[in-house]
Amino acid sequence: MQLRLNPCSSSSAATSPSTFHNGTPYFCKKFNFLPFRTQPLNWVSGIYSRIQPRKHFEVFSSNGFPLNAVSVQDEQVPLTELESGDTTVSITVIGASGDLAKKKIFPALFALFYEDCLPENFVVFGYSRTKLSDEELRNMISTTLTCRIDKRENCDAKMEHFLERCFYHSGQYNSEDDFAELDYKLKEKEGCRVSNRLFYLSIPPNIFVDVVRCASLKASSTSGWTRVIVEKPFGRDLESSSELTRCLKKYLTEEQIFRIDHYLGKELVENLSVLRFSNLVFEPLWSRNYIRNVQFIFSEDFGTEGRGGYFDNYGIIRDIMQNHLLQILALFAMETPVSLDAEDIRNEKVKVLRSMRPLQLEDVVLGQYKGHSKGAKSYPAYTDDPTVPNGSITPTFSAAALFIDNARWDGVPFLMKAGKALHTKRAEIRVQFRHVPGNLYKRNFGTDMDKATNELVLRLQPDEAIYLKINNKVPGLGMRLDRSDLNLLYKAKYRGEIPDAYERLLLDAIEGERRLFIRSDELDAAWALFTPLLKELEEKKIAPELYPYGSRGPVGAHYLAAKHNVRWGDLSGDD
Repeated sequence: MQLRLNPCSSSSAATSPSTFHNGTPYFCKKFNFLPFRTQPLNWVSGIYSRIQPRKHFEVFSSNGFPLNAVSVQDEQVPLTELESGDTTVSITVIGASGDLAKKKIFPALFALFYEDCLPENFVVFGYSRTKLSDEELRNMISTTLTCRIDKRENCDAKMEHFLERCFYHSGQYNSEDDFAELDYKLKEKEGCRVSNRLFYLSIPPNIFVDVVRCASLKASSTSGWTRVIVEKPFGRDLESSSELTRCLKKYLTEEQIFRIDHYLGKELVENLSVLRFSNLVFEPLWSRNYIRNVQFIFSEDFGTEGRGGYFDNYGIIRDIMQNHLLQILALFAMETPVSLDAEDIRNEKVKVLRSMRPLQLEDVVLGQYKGHSKGAKSYPAYTDDPTVPNGSITPTFSAAALFIDNARWDGVPFLMKAGKALHTKRAEIRVQFRHVPGNLYKRNFGTDMDKATNELVLRLQPDEAIYLKINNKVPGLGMRLDRSDLNLLYKAKYRGEIPDAYERLLLDAIEGERRLFIRSDELDAAWALFTPLLKELEEKKIAPELYPYGSRGPVGAHYLAAKHNVRWGDLSGDD
């Protein structure tokens, strides 16, 4: 590549220098974006308002604070010192030809663009080994972009304008030269503005470090911030996870690493802390004094369906329980944080994880789905998947009982259950409260006192809802009791469509809001809980209990719950 000089004066980028410098001179020219808005929009904290401008309303970031500054190299700079026209955000999706990028990342970016949540000056690059032109990338991702947001008008025009901001660069994941070429293309689009760069690693974990090394040395911003979103899995155990973190930190600071768990971006998970900390009726009850058990349930009604090669290397515990469900548990059980600041919340989550007992083999049940016929339809077994090794004993189902040894939760069982090829698709948190002492209506319930137990349910998917099960009298002359739901069904209460979790997390990463991303010590504490169990399972080669495709899972899960005097809430049949 020929030497290119930068004619921009030093005044065109008056910010603190980046942590990483590739030092490559380049020819800086203004890049004129195509106009696409008929009215100007307010620039706030490097993003557009998430809501339409209204009188008497402030715009808040996802941590609840007013947005009044932008982040440059993660230092707050007043808006007066940095005007919106002087900055740009470049989003590079590494692994752009993969399913996650096509089905989730690009559609999420388009949804943010449609809602005017992206900066005025932004560009999206796809990067992968596949040879594609810019137009071929646009054609590929256009098939997954939908105008789902309130089915509003002007969608086709918006989509066209978004695709005009999308470009492609083909290269190897371990080639510094290819990333240097990407850097040159980015600078062409960024012009003389302060460049902020976000890299999304939608790639297998074994090439994370190569990409981070090349991107940080050759394609990081020299004038603004550089951030990297890392997708799970974050290793296979504590040792490999710690090694991955150590390698990433050779090239990135902790503040630049955004470890994404998309379940933390779901609307009902966001609502969990609001429900608890802003409603007086719940916070006093949130302890061992009133809560009998808590259940975290994840079920899918389909099997691996061709993804068995990936899944067999990790299993259901690593794929779902150690990250998604454990993260939700930590949010649920944490003490009240000092503030809504990211570090205050993550500090409390780490305390919960460090207070938990390491999992014991006797408190875990494993299952694997087998073939099943229902009527004229046949369902395959896990080992029938051609991508799954013959004789695999990788679990597709697991249930576990966990305990938190602190003053608030001592003795309360936290039950997790996750599985594939079950009877329904759902993800929910179920909080079962204790029986009423000396219940005057005990005889009306007969011997089944569980029916008299209040239960709070947060349904994450499908059909997001919060409902509380209460006891009430059936109208009539007699004294007959019934169980009813006080129900907040989101689709009935709120007309707008709920944003996808990736939309929320991508926007937070652009803003520099880390509250919903996982810190390295949090990751270590999570792996410390599961690693001894995982090693024991692999050393002893414990075979999972088989259960039919489309069933409620292995019988052992019911015995595990009964051992702790618990009944699974999703099996009551009245939901």
